[in-house]
Amino acid sequence: MAGSNTSKYDVIVIGGGHNGLVNAAYLARAGKKVLVLERRHVLGGAACTEEVFPGFKFSVCSYVVSLLRPEIIRDLDLPRHGLEILPLDGTFTPMPSGDYLWRVNDHGKTHREIARHSRVDAEAYDEFGKAMQAMCRFVKPILSMVPPDPNTLNPRELMKLLFIGRRFQGMSSYDKYNQVQLMTMSAIDFLDQWFETDVLKATMSASGIIGTFLGVRSPGTAYVLLHHYMGEIDGAFRAWGFARGGTGAISNAIGDAAREAGVEIRTQSAIAKIIVEDGKAKGVVLANGDEIYADTISSSVDPRLTFNKFIEADHLPADFLEDINRFKYRGSSGKVNMALDALPNFKCMPGPGAHLRGAISISPSVEYMERAYDDAKYGNFSRRPYIDMVIPSLTDPSVAPPGKHVLSCFVQYAPYKLRAGLNWDDQKEAFGDTVINTIAEYAPNIKDIILHRQVVTPLDLEREWGLSEGNIFQGELSLEQLFFLRPAPGYARFRTPIRNLYMCGSATHPGGGIMGAPGRLAALEILKDKGAA
Repeated sequence: MAGSNTSKYDVIVIGGGHNGLVNAAYLARAGKKVLVLERRHVLGGAACTEEVFPGFKFSVCSYVVSLLRPEIIRDLDLPRHGLEILPLDGTFTPMPSGDYLWRVNDHGKTHREIARHSRVDAEAYDEFGKAMQAMCRFVKPILSMVPPDPNTLNPRELMKLLFIGRRFQGMSSYDKYNQVQLMTMSAIDFLDQWFETDVLKATMSASGIIGTFLGVRSPGTAYVLLHHYMGEIDGAFRAWGFARGGTGAISNAIGDAAREAGVEIRTQSAIAKIIVEDGKAKGVVLANGDEIYADTISSSVDPRLTFNKFIEADHLPADFLEDINRFKYRGSSGKVNMALDALPNFKCMPGPGAHLRGAISISPSVEYMERAYDDAKYGNFSRRPYIDMVIPSLTDPSVAPPGKHVLSCFVQYAPYKLRAGLNWDDQKEAFGDTVINTIAEYAPNIKDIILHRQVVTPLDLEREWGLSEGNIFQGELSLEQLFFLRPAPGYARFRTPIRNLYMCGSATHPGGGIMGAPGRLAALEILKDKGAA
């Protein structure tokens, strides 16, 4: 449509990532007329599936599902819209010594495997699991809660703070002690209290650094470990899985549920600016010049795009802009996706087998993990990186031609800001080579079986997927950027200083991962303010 488009919507949702789609679906189900505008040609944002090479479908960015809220699956009836989660069975860690650690979903097998390394750790592992479940139970209601404003005198807000305080008070002293430690300690210091086996601690600590520019010994990473521990599939904590058809299948299922509720979705519709008049958001201007108006604008893109790119600074309070400009992104990860002619053959466990069906973790020791971070601190990608690999084609043959496979590698560290004189466009292929060379130390046949490879750097994540500085969570999950501080103090309740403009992406509570909670909570707040139609 050329020129000005005067059609009026109740809500325009900026960004067709999974949070934007969840937000739109809930609003439409309440009777609102909703338009979703997505810049790319496919839905899902970073939760997308693309056929990068003929016959090979890649979950290009996000690659496993663990945090998708059960209430969203239920409310939107996502299985009816094609969502099928296939379990991801266990984590296999090859070691340079020729040994390995292979934890699976079968409790007895995992107990025996850990006992092979340390009998003490095998006993502690059960206790650790129970303690983490207690922590998850404490945090779980907070994930479904709009963060209270600690500065308010509003009785409803104070009741929320009281609720959290009472829940904490109701825990055993042992659980309280663990909770305080989790909020303050490093992943390794926390794990050191439980375990002695180096490879076990290294592999478990990896969950504490995902999406953060921190090392396994950095304070605060124990909480990130808990955030990833809370994966729920069919109500089971710590359950991870693949979506059949790739991660994009999750976004497509949510998109279908949204369309069924009446949402209009337009792809290849880039936003140029948000129209603000008299302190109120009135609509958007597209890159092609079209103007579209709505009573409410809900932005699922990150704060930098929303407030620095789409809105002129003079519409925003100076102190709010300062807080937004202080919000840390610091992307630290990249992806290497490969189309393979055969399966990788690991020296420590040769041949095909169940060990290839779960996550394969290159995290042989705590020192290895911390050294990978040392490289990043000085502006280099890790020369020996932490790599989390999955081969989804073993569980879901639909993503590769018969007999071929897809290998997805999540890599840390790939810092967005490289040292002086280096840039990602020049370093991209060297980064890809480093990842493949690292895998080859454990699976020497890898170089012979690669048909195609796709390297995704933090700069690619920013340019192509709109993730500022390549942060996969739209901002670090560090303690000073959580709960009522996300994305800025006083603005964690999905509202912004501009009336009728809301935030609903991963930069809001409760954060990143394919969770959908920010989109749902923001929709409920919009409906509270605007009332259902």
